[in-house]
Amino acid sequence: MKLLEEKILQDGRAINEDILRVDTFINHQVDPVLMGKCAREFASYFKGKGVTKIVTVESSGISPALLTALEMGVPLVILKKQPSKVLNDNLYQTMIASFTKGTNYELTLSRDVISENDHVVIIDDFLANGETVTGAVRLLRMAHATVAGVGILIEKAFQPGREKLEDAGFDVYSLARIGSMSKDQITFIR
Repeated sequence: MKLLEEKILQDGRAINEDILRVDTFINHQVDPVLMGKCAREFASYFKGKGVTKIVTVESSGISPALLTALEMGVPLVILKKQPSKVLNDNLYQTMIASFTKGTNYELTLSRDVISENDHVVIIDDFLANGETVTGAVRLLRMAHATVAGVGILIEKAFQPGREKLEDAGFDVYSLARIGSMSKDQITFIR
């Protein structure tokens, strides 16, 4: 998506070959107009695939996922990273390794919001190694839900996430695919 690529070049900042800061328009401050256009792109791509829910992992994927759910007229399910005093039983849980934070965390899904009748699209802000999406898939499989596809705002195509997901049979649709990064340098592939 050319508009997202232009925004990344204008306002994103490559810290090094692994870290891209997009905190002024995606994950700290959100550009709602841009996220709305990204959501329309996701909704158009996944239209006709029988999607019943959009799923994301808190927190950076929430804005594009919510707007995609709105565009598609389906509910949004947010997988939780932090333990909850309220959400503490009747759960599916799995461990995830976070590349960005350098830690592990337990991803949680309430059994009350997903079922074997659900056909979901997972939306997230970044795809690098594929750990977050793979964890989300594990939870959805525990619930016997079907994954219709994966929508990603920014893919680091030089990392193995896409290959891992496609090898597992998932349809991956990325709006911006970065072929390489270095300090203050970003190159896209199509």
